[in-house]
Amino acid sequence: MHLLGTEGYRYCPQCGGELEERLLKAGEPLRLVCKSCGFVFYIDPKLAVIGLVPLEGGIVLARRAIDPGYGLWVVPGGFVDAGEPLEEAVVRETLEETYLRVEVVRLLNIYSYKDHRTVVAAYLTRHLGGELAAGDETLEARVFAPEEIPWGKIAFSSTREAVQEYLELLKTGGFGSCGG
Repeated sequence: MHLLGTEGYRYCPQCGGELEERLLKAGEPLRLVCKSCGFVFYIDPKLAVIGLVPLEGGIVLARRAIDPGYGLWVVPGGFVDAGEPLEEAVVRETLEETYLRVEVVRLLNIYSYKDHRTVVAAYLTRHLGGELAAGDETLEARVFAPEEIPWGKIAFSSTREAVQEYLELLKTGGFGSCGG
C-alpha cells in the first residue's frame, strides 16, 4: 500500500535518486525520502472550489462531461490555480462551466476527506448575469428546485454536503438574500 497520492513517484526531483517511504517523526504519516540526497518529497493536498448559485428559486447544477464523475451532477467548481485567490477561482469556474457571471457572497464550508488529497472550499454566490448554458466540461447545466435535486446522481461528497448545508440554511433563514 502506498501513501495517499504517492503512486507513480519513484525518483527524487532534486537528484534523480530512488525515493522510499520513511517515518520521519512519530505521529506523522510516512514520507517519501530520497535515498541519495535525503530530500523529503511532501505530498500536499490539492485545493478546489465550488460555487452554489441560487437562481430562479432553485440551485444551479452542471452535469459533467469529464471524468471523474462523467454524466453526474455537481455544483460549478474546479481546481484553484497557483496564486489565484479562491473567490476569483469560484467566479472563473462558474463562468467556464455554466456561462453565469457571479460574485461571492460568503464561504459556506470547507470539506476534506481522509482518503482524498483534494480539499474543497464551498462558496455561496450571487448571480450577476449571463444565460445558463453548458460550458466545455459540462454536458448540461440547469436549475433544480430543492425537491428536484438528483441526489442519487451527484458526483462528489462535497457537492452533496454543500447543497444539503445550503438547503438547511435556506430553511432556517441562516443567511440573508443571495439573489435567487
